[in-house]
Amino acid sequence: MERNEQVLRFLQEQGIAYRLFEHEPKWTIDDCLSTPGLDAGRTTVPRNAFLCNRQQTAFFLMLLSPLQPFRTAVVSKLLGVSRLSFAPEEALSRLLGVSAGAVSPLGLLFDGEKQVRLAMDGTLLAHESLWFHPCVNTQSVEIATKDFIGRFLPALGRECAFLDLTKEGET
Repeated sequence: MERNEQVLRFLQEQGIAYRLFEHEPKWTIDDCLSTPGLDAGRTTVPRNAFLCNRQQTAFFLMLLSPLQPFRTAVVSKLLGVSRLSFAPEEALSRLLGVSAGAVSPLGLLFDGEKQVRLAMDGTLLAHESLWFHPCVNTQSVEIATKDFIGRFLPALGRECAFLDLTKEGET
């Protein structure tokens, strides 16, 4: 069974409602934001950054508001981890079972050893729902934000660190 099918089956088994959208491959956040069906008034597509420390012993998946400026130094400070940088694609595949362009917190389903910590820009909580790739970039699922936080993550035994990037980004 393909990864996206496993994700959709897991959502169904957990009773988490979602809407599935099929589309052309989406490689960038701009591509994602232009997807037909995306109701920008109530939902958004988080930008995903897969990060690690310099030693590649600590991994983080950071969900950002799509237009939020991103500086690894700010996220490093907020998470209390020095020298975060983008993790190598090999680690992305090994830990989440996805490739670049299909990065998604739904891939945490495949991180059985819980090596990847999830962090999220707190401003995403203002959206009624969030769009994620189900580990392929030719599909997107819309999930209520409250279900992602309150049902999906607990079903995986996961927690999420909520960060206020707006204050840290000010100079």
